[in-house]
Amino acid sequence: MKPSHKKIDQTLRILLKEQGTSTMLSRLSKKYKPFKVLISTILSARAKDEVTEIISKNLLKKYPTPQKLANAKKSDVINIIRKIGFYNNKSKNIINASKLLIKEFKGKVPDTLEELIKLPGVGRKVANCVLVYSFKKDAIPVDTHVHRISNRLGWVKTKTPEDTERALEKLVPKKHWQILNDTFVSHGKTICAPISPFCSKCLINKLCAKKGVKNHR
Repeated sequence: MKPSHKKIDQTLRILLKEQGTSTMLSRLSKKYKPFKVLISTILSARAKDEVTEIISKNLLKKYPTPQKLANAKKSDVINIIRKIGFYNNKSKNIINASKLLIKEFKGKVPDTLEELIKLPGVGRKVANCVLVYSFKKDAIPVDTHVHRISNRLGWVKTKTPEDTERALEKLVPKKHWQILNDTFVSHGKTICAPISPFCSKCLINKLCAKKGVKNHR
């Protein structure tokens, strides 16, 4: 049974009050323009935010514009981002994405999903993050935390992040789209862990169906 809008409102209101908007992308969006948010988000795939934040800062200090990053040597970029996962592919993607921004978009980061996913290294999650955090557009970025928590709550029953995104778009009122990623990511890192979540400390414990949860604390 799908949750009511009232239950969704209540759940997100509690999480927003508990966690605030304290994710890496939320912080970066307050000081970075769309290009820097885009590059940081591409780098963040399968990497810890703490590592991504430091590496992004160092990289973008040297290459602050699409023009400078497009002309960078791959080896020089790798030397800066080496501590991050998949640095070889990521270095290639961010350089090529910068080149395409110059060639196709006059050096500006586009503000539509259809245009963003044309960029190397940009899938739906990265594109939706840029839309939400840089352009304040209604979108639902679905990463591992959003996918896991949406299923645990019993809001959706999906197997892939893309399926989750589509299901949430149909279920969650649009007024909540921009805060959903931030609240779920924060909650997933502090309370709703992948293994043995802290259900005893969870303020939305009574609102959660605990789907797929075998062990909890």
